[in-house]
This record gives sequence, structure tokens and C-alpha cells, in this order.
Amino acid sequence: MSLNTRAKSPSAVPAADALSRLYGSGSIDAQTERYAALAARHAELFGEKDALRFVSAPGRTEVAGNHTDHNNGRVLAAAVNLDTVAAVTPSGTDTVTLYSEGYEKPFIVDLSDLEPKKSEYETTDGLIRGVAARMKELGFRIGGFDAVVTSTVFKGSGLSSSAAFEVLVCAVFDSLFNGFTVDAKLRAQIGQYAENVFFGKPCGLMDQMASSVGGLVAIDFSGPEPVVNAMKFDFDAAGYVPAVVSVGGEHGNLTHEYAAIPAEMKSVAEALGGKTLRDIDPADMEKRIPELKGKVKDRAILRALHFYDENARVAKATEALRGGDIGAFFDMLVASGESSWKLLQNLYVAGSDNQEMPLALEMSRRMLAGKGAWRIHGGGFAGTILAFIPKDMVSEYTEKMNAVFGEGAVTPLMIRADGAVELKLN
Repeated sequence: MSLNTRAKSPSAVPAADALSRLYGSGSIDAQTERYAALAARHAELFGEKDALRFVSAPGRTEVAGNHTDHNNGRVLAAAVNLDTVAAVTPSGTDTVTLYSEGYEKPFIVDLSDLEPKKSEYETTDGLIRGVAARMKELGFRIGGFDAVVTSTVFKGSGLSSSAAFEVLVCAVFDSLFNGFTVDAKLRAQIGQYAENVFFGKPCGLMDQMASSVGGLVAIDFSGPEPVVNAMKFDFDAAGYVPAVVSVGGEHGNLTHEYAAIPAEMKSVAEALGGKTLRDIDPADMEKRIPELKGKVKDRAILRALHFYDENARVAKATEALRGGDIGAFFDMLVASGESSWKLLQNLYVAGSDNQEMPLALEMSRRMLAGKGAWRIHGGGFAGTILAFIPKDMVSEYTEKMNAVFGEGAVTPLMIRADGAVELKLN
């Protein structure tokens, strides 16, 4: 969806109704200041320009479906009210110059060279170049731009800062040079391509799809094109607050741990004659465990079993929400977290003394059992858990979790209806 207007001066900010839709009515003043500061910073760095525009891409929460997307499984995900925003103008050159809050120097990418570079693996430069390369390959126009970026989807938050950034960069190219016409699903696939090929991380498609499409969505990756179904459920009206809890740990050195999960799952599929686990009937896989033993890692077998169980849980969780059965929905989420702990084994790195995620889940269980839900959130090994907290317990839960994991560890979320957008202005 495009809110579809450009800024005319550094003092221009998005209209209050647009800010309310994206961030909630209680955040209009803070977001007005945020956008005004972003515009002023762009003018300071690049000069005042009438062509200034804003583009936003949200973070995402993985509601159900832990490590299912990369093997063509099902997920339930949602865009949230934390986002990455760019104030941007065309540069009139083939160079992207992007200043990101928290980094002293700009990221500068020459678009005349769109080949993958190993030296740019796991870098912002790689993501920018990868998005541009894929868009050009697909026949879209690209060009240089000058941007200032700020984000509340902080790195390591578990809300997929990388996917939000990839979706944002694609939306910027689209806004500046293609009339904001790229389909939301394709925008997500472009982001995934950049992360796989130019960033060097073999991620699935859930993160980019949730950020690009927006809202609460059930996604099935089994076919040639993902099937995305919009969901409607008002957690606030039901009396619950979704929240992520940042429990610590660093994602930066864990790419090999993440990569091992899809690789091991696919090793099971390949041993049974498929490419991904979705190609193999789950009953057939279980029946053939004797022939898998010794051919693939034992952990790969356990991770495959998690995939099949989790894929079924997503379907049940989706149906529970459609039927308004919050209790059944919570049961699926709790079971998801237990399976990730036992079978998927992505709550902590083997041999590590730091086990923040198991501690956070156990603390949540002791507070929320029979009242809410708790599960791992995102890729795992570090980062965040997800909790659904009764409104009357938010203060208590926040106080107890913050006491262990640090002030500000608990972040309440609002599901954002829109994916990547241009913004209307006053």
C-alpha cells in the first residue's frame, strides 16, 4: 500500500492520520518529531531539495512457524509498529549515498557495478547492491539516491532489521524510479535474493514477506509463488498485548548456526529424494528414520521432525484465530516454543554458558501459564522471545523481565496494517 505523497521542504512531516495508522494514535507527536529531525538531517547533509520524500518499511513479528519458511512451510507473521524510515532524494548519478543513524560514515555503493562481492557479505553495502542488481535484472529502473535512514527495528531485536532494510531499499528504488509499482510479494523476493546472494545468508522469505505486505498474514510457501492470506484478529480487544523481550546475545557471529538449520533439514529431504522437507510426506519421513540414521546427522532428523510438527501447528493456530479461539491459539504458540527448545535446538549455541532464551521462556511460563503465551521469536540462539500478555499483567511481567534482562527489555507491539509505504504529508 502506498500512502503516496512526497515532502516539499525539510520542515514537512507526514500527516497525523498517516502516522496514527502506522504507529498508533498515542505516538503522533513523537513520530512527527522523528520525521522532522530526519528531514532536517537530510537537508544538513545534502542541501534542501523539493524532491524529498519519505519511505517506511516495518519490522515483523513471527507469530508462529519457527524455521519453516526456508523448507517451503507455513508461517503466521505480522508487520509491527517499529520500522525503518528513509528521507530520500534522487542523486542524479549512479551512486547511492546512505547515512544510517548510529554510523558515522555513509554507505556508498556504485550502481555501475552490480556483481556480488564476498568482501561485502554481511554488510549494508551488499544488501543495497543486491537489491539494485535484482531489480535491474527484473527490468525495473534503478538510479543513485541520497538517503538518511533511522530505525526503531534495532539490530538483534528479533524483529528482522535486515528484512526491513532490504524492503525499504527496494521501496526507495521503486518510489524514486518506478512510480511505486512493484508488487509487495515481488518486493519481498527481491529482498530475499539480496540477503541470500549478496549478503551471504541463506534466509527464508517470511521476514521480507511480512515486512513488505503488512498486517497479520498466513503464508504458505509450498507452491511456486507464496500464498498470502490476510488475517484479522484484534488482540487488544481480546485483552492481550503482544510483546517481544530482548534477552541479550549477539547475532553477528551466528550466521553459521542459522545456516545449519535449513541445510540440515534439506539434507533429510535430499536423503529421501526431495529438495525440501515440504516435498516429503511427514509420515513417510518418520517411517524411514532407520535408513536416515547414519546417513544424516541425528540433529537433522530432530530438526526435520520439528518442521513437520511446526507446519501443522501453524495451520492449527491460523484456524484458531479465524474461529476466535484464543486458548487454542496460545496452546499452539507454547508448543512451538517447546519444540524449538527440544527438537530444533536453536535456543542457545551448544556448549555455551549463556542461556538467556531458555531462562526468559521459563520465567514467562511461570508467570503466564494458563493466562497467555510465550515462545522463541525469530532465528534463535540470541535475541528475543515473543509473549502475549493479559493487559492486567503487563506491568508485573515487564517489571520482572526487565529486572533480569535490563531496563527496556520488554517492548509492547502493535500490529501494523501496512507494509512498505510512501507517506502522505501535511
